[in-house]
Amino acid sequence: MLVDSHCHLDFPEFAHELDEVVERARQAGVGAVLTIGTHLSRFAGVRAVAERFDRVWCSVGVHPHEADAEGVGEPATLVRLAEHAKVVGLGETGLDYHYEHSSREAQQASFRAHLDAAAGTGLPLIVHSRAADDDTAAMLRAGSPGGRLTGVLHCFTASRALAEAALELGFYVSFSGIVTFKNAGELRETARAVPLDRLLVETDAPYLAPVPLRGRRNEPSFLPHTAALLAELKGVSVESLAKATTDNFFRLFAKARRPDAGTHG
Repeated sequence: MLVDSHCHLDFPEFAHELDEVVERARQAGVGAVLTIGTHLSRFAGVRAVAERFDRVWCSVGVHPHEADAEGVGEPATLVRLAEHAKVVGLGETGLDYHYEHSSREAQQASFRAHLDAAAGTGLPLIVHSRAADDDTAAMLRAGSPGGRLTGVLHCFTASRALAEAALELGFYVSFSGIVTFKNAGELRETARAVPLDRLLVETDAPYLAPVPLRGRRNEPSFLPHTAALLAELKGVSVESLAKATTDNFFRLFAKARRPDAGTHG
């Protein structure tokens, strides 16, 4: 079994065939899915998707792109929404200085609130970081004295140094279909260096379909292509990679219930 540790099933790209998308994932061996919150204003839709399917969980958070419009100033709202049984993580949050759709100040304030909420709930953080390696590492260190927080750097494309900083803090590192792209040689070297017991795999669907499906709308059933490439990089079988990353997911997202072999939906 594989687990898609990060996708966006509430997005409109899936609205017309969500049941089919989830079923295709199951048939492809993707036994569980984490669908990710990006806006507080849209969280009800994220939660509804998770409630609809036994094998789907969700997170609650505000993407750094949305920090100006609806960034989290206080952690209390996140803490309250995270009480729902299907909410197993906080985010995605973090910093994106590449696009800067929101000011750096607003992104940092929202990220800090997520860090505080994670400390208060014990839930893991789902961290987005682009062109912000130093500030991301600094804020994670400041927010996690004594290793009080855990989480994942999702859709990792940053520097080896940021990966190492996250690993030192006890975080996991997740790779998407980007790692299969022709020009991702440096990223593949980072993936090769991440310990197998700290590795996750994701689609970030509907974005970033892996080779050989690049250019199509991504979906969780495409995850085996990325997993196969990571298994090759790590020098292990696809089955070993699947077992390790699935075990890692349920260790990190401890609130999620590992589905029984006979569970469907």
